[in-house]
Amino acid sequence: MGIEIDIAWLTLIMFGSLLALLMAGLPLAFVTGGLACVFLFVLGDARALNIVPSRIFPLMTNYQLSAIPLFIFMAAMLERAGIINDMFDVIYKVMGGVKGGLAAATIIASTILAAMVGVIGAAVVTMGIIALPAMLKRHYDPKIAMGSIMAGGTLGILIPPSILAIIYAVVAEQSVGELFIGAVIPGLMLSGMYIAYVVVRSYINPVLGPAIPVEERVTTAEKVRLIGKMAAPITLVVVVLGIIFSGVATPVEAAGIGTFGAFIVAAIHRKLDWPTVSEACITTLKASAMVIWIMFGATIFVGLYVLEGGQQFVQESLAATGLGPWGILILMQILLVILGMFLDWVGILLLCVPIFVPIIKALGAQAFGLDSPDDLVLWFGVLYLVNMQMSFLSPPFGYALFYLRGVAPAEIPMSDIFKSALPFLFLQLVGLVLCMTFPEIITWLPRLVYG
Repeated sequence: MGIEIDIAWLTLIMFGSLLALLMAGLPLAFVTGGLACVFLFVLGDARALNIVPSRIFPLMTNYQLSAIPLFIFMAAMLERAGIINDMFDVIYKVMGGVKGGLAAATIIASTILAAMVGVIGAAVVTMGIIALPAMLKRHYDPKIAMGSIMAGGTLGILIPPSILAIIYAVVAEQSVGELFIGAVIPGLMLSGMYIAYVVVRSYINPVLGPAIPVEERVTTAEKVRLIGKMAAPITLVVVVLGIIFSGVATPVEAAGIGTFGAFIVAAIHRKLDWPTVSEACITTLKASAMVIWIMFGATIFVGLYVLEGGQQFVQESLAATGLGPWGILILMQILLVILGMFLDWVGILLLCVPIFVPIIKALGAQAFGLDSPDDLVLWFGVLYLVNMQMSFLSPPFGYALFYLRGVAPAEIPMSDIFKSALPFLFLQLVGLVLCMTFPEIITWLPRLVYG
């Protein structure tokens, strides 16, 4: 038999060594998986190692997860076909006359982009390459310009079809479609808050975001023509989301249709050639492999922790704080924000959700003034998605900050990029608090759709 060890110490050793190795810059997937195997061997016997295949195999054969490579591929095709550049161009010409219009256009473009893309890196990098130079050339305040790009880019994991929502649904055994629909209104709400912030600040102080000069503006007829150019990709998004929301097909089938549609859109834009397809395939391969490896590593890690009694330990520790249900929920959200500063989103999901969801379920829907346990899991899921928005913008390790650093002009210091994220971080916090205080923001639309 293996060694007996107190769960409190085990928690400290497991999560401590996890953080130490991540700080050393090793990839999350292999750190979690590797540590899990080491601890399995130390704590258990040869039989305990059976947990490895028994946790990995269900993920490999999970039908819902097959939507992930399809959605990534759809996004990669649209990006390679230059759709994103066109889209920014169109929205930017339509909105250019407004003060702060370019920053608002960036956020609107990112919101539409988020409806095509389930990952975040692409949106931030692409917008950083296209929108940032455009805004700096028009003498926008760099902080507003960068903030709007990063905040807009992070919407990709909230607005459906989001990869994160699919993984959450699989881990929490929740319907993917419901989660998608629940995330729509919070997503649009955050997007609206960002736009309002940018436009209001530019109206109060026009130096921050000047409107583009009259001679660069376009006529109304030209605007209509430009919007026509965007018909194909927007139709694609409407079709894919429409199929999911109306319940005609599952998210996986919708992803398949979307992937096929992406080929057609690329063909309409005369960009359907072999290099485009092969690059999109390679992008998809890299992104999907990264996600699934992290899932393998983290599920074994958590599986072991739960097996050793970690679940009960966390539950008892939370009960011992003497907080009520709301206190526990707020504590969980704070924990997620803190973890969001260090870990990446798939990792956080797989390390926390399997432990948090049962605790939330045990507290019961009545404790939060909700009608049914289904509403409860849905609400917590969307809160989690909204919370993860913050992890991308929070210094020191927010992904969006580094994606932008990679494409921003060299003369902009990192500290400015950090500062530009702060007002938007605050707005995300407000959004999270609103979703917690008024669960209807999340539960109203799914109830309308599913009755």
